[in-house]
Amino acid sequence: MASFCFVHNFCKKCVEYSVIIVSALGSEICKKDSMNVKKIYIILSQTDTVLARTLKLVTGAEYNHASIGLDESMNEIYSFGRLHPKNPFVGGFVRESKNGGTFKRFYKTRAVILRTEISDEDYRSIQGYFRSMYAHRREYCYNYKGLFLAFFGKAYRNERHFYCSEFVRHILIKFQIESSESFHDIIKPIDFLALKNWEIVYQGDFQSYPVRAPQKGLAL
Repeated sequence: MASFCFVHNFCKKCVEYSVIIVSALGSEICKKDSMNVKKIYIILSQTDTVLARTLKLVTGAEYNHASIGLDESMNEIYSFGRLHPKNPFVGGFVRESKNGGTFKRFYKTRAVILRTEISDEDYRSIQGYFRSMYAHRREYCYNYKGLFLAFFGKAYRNERHFYCSEFVRHILIKFQIESSESFHDIIKPIDFLALKNWEIVYQGDFQSYPVRAPQKGLAL
């Protein structure tokens, strides 16, 4: 009887220690996984520029500019737009910021921000790609012809030429964040709201972000 009790207690202790070890390993795995996950953002915006107001009038869409952000503070944003905030006639590849450039000049900009998670490896690849593009930004041009023809339902592509939403789509497909089947030949900024694996984390005045804490599941 004493031997039975000893074996029983021994087995019970083994089970308890196994649970503790498995729990600890699970926590470490979860911690490691969370460290390997990064977030990227799509920023859809509507400035008070003449072009933006014209696009809104033509498209009827609430947002007519699209960018990709790499940080929650919105200090590293990339897109195709005006190279100089005061000059709407010269466009190209730009690095944007919530507190600088066009967004600073047109401080009444409204925005909706989408977020998704990607691997650390993919994040570094995208960041490296953007920084390489920016170092050679003079080789890229704004796709004025493509934007004009898009109004008539015609797609036009030219190597190293993009308009804003065309560029965002290019990045999502190139780095396999989304499949090409997710998009039409002609892409508008507002179309990104239909993506299933992205959540809306902010909607409102861009300059107020993130003074008001981002909220999940906001409806347009």
